[in-house]
Amino acid sequence: MENNSINASEVDLTNPEVQQCPYSAYKTLRDEAPVYQDPKTGFFIVTRYDYVKELLLDTENFSSSFGAAAQKAESNINTDHVRQGVKLFEEKGWVPSPTLAGRDNPNHKEMRNIFDKAFRPSKIKELEGVVKDTAYDLIDSFIADGSCDWVKQFSIPMPLKIIGVQMGIKSDEDLWKIKISTDAFFHRIGMMLTKEEELEAIEKEIEGQHYFQPIFEKLRKNPDETLLSELVNTVIEEWGRPLNDNELHAEMMADTFVGGSETTTNALSAGIRLLIDNPDVWKKLKSDPDKYLKVFVEEVLRLESPVQSLMRTTACDVDFHGVQMPKGSVVNVRYAAANRDERAFENPDKIDLDRKKAGSHMGFGSGTHHCLGAPLARRELWWGFKAVTDKFKSMKFSKDKNDFQHHPHYLLRALKELHIDFEAE
Repeated sequence: MENNSINASEVDLTNPEVQQCPYSAYKTLRDEAPVYQDPKTGFFIVTRYDYVKELLLDTENFSSSFGAAAQKAESNINTDHVRQGVKLFEEKGWVPSPTLAGRDNPNHKEMRNIFDKAFRPSKIKELEGVVKDTAYDLIDSFIADGSCDWVKQFSIPMPLKIIGVQMGIKSDEDLWKIKISTDAFFHRIGMMLTKEEELEAIEKEIEGQHYFQPIFEKLRKNPDETLLSELVNTVIEEWGRPLNDNELHAEMMADTFVGGSETTTNALSAGIRLLIDNPDVWKKLKSDPDKYLKVFVEEVLRLESPVQSLMRTTACDVDFHGVQMPKGSVVNVRYAAANRDERAFENPDKIDLDRKKAGSHMGFGSGTHHCLGAPLARRELWWGFKAVTDKFKSMKFSKDKNDFQHHPHYLLRALKELHIDFEAE
């Protein structure tokens, strides 16, 4: 159990032990220093709901393009990793360009239009049957065993298979190969690796780049109906060209495979843990899933925010709620802290299947950079948990198999494994 008597100056969000259960640390920051400059990283950490929302909507003062400023701040943790990493990409692969999430308007809007077409409601509706079948098929593959590692056998493959369908990658072997590279990217952006580990991660990312490069070239000659083909071939009118190789490789790691599957994986894992920890919620959800599932999905996203935080930089000198932020400062926007703010949510640490406006959380961000994959993620979570309520009569944690450890990560929250026993319907 965490010590609730600490003060803001003792909060260290880079501490892997704090990251295992950061919520009391978030409360300390919300109450004592809702805009706090961490002396270790130099980041300004923003934790209250209203402040987070205000900041996300203020794109004039707070930029999504961090570039050199963020790299300089990150170097307080990771020394010269950034410079050496760029050199490795230059020598062996492609230096990733800024991703969609790391761009400001008008550049961001121009690039986002490609993705908006892929995630429009009609496209999500087309995927509905695939999402449903994938959820039930995965559970059927292990239901006779009476136990599983939920993370490995369901949470990871479900959204991975769906993004595979969107991208036209049908082979499970290829998907798991891509997963190695995207996992490396996931760990690298978490800012918790040693120099050696970070360079090793980049090597694995470069392997992924060399997997995708011939696919890009093939699709340029022979376009098809996949999202990947759209990304490769759509000409951005304002740019007078489609995405180049460096931009495409950045999108493969960030906004498609990690953004499109990793975050949903983490929510699927967190949701099952919450249901086992809260048998009354499981009972209520199972009694009428069609009534309660939608709110349950939102409560999982709020309580266990798969994306705990992202970054902005100040475009000018900013006075934000009495705290002076010089131009070029890196701001850590803590969605997960905002999502448990008692100023915004009644009984914020509890699951409430009757919560009004349950979707008002910051799990998908807000404003210009609101997650474009949110509608698909919600459908994946809905069908994932619906399959569980249909297929499982009861669930419990497997004895002596779980330590409930999360991957050390400054930005995301991901359970390493979750061993469960269940009784099938």
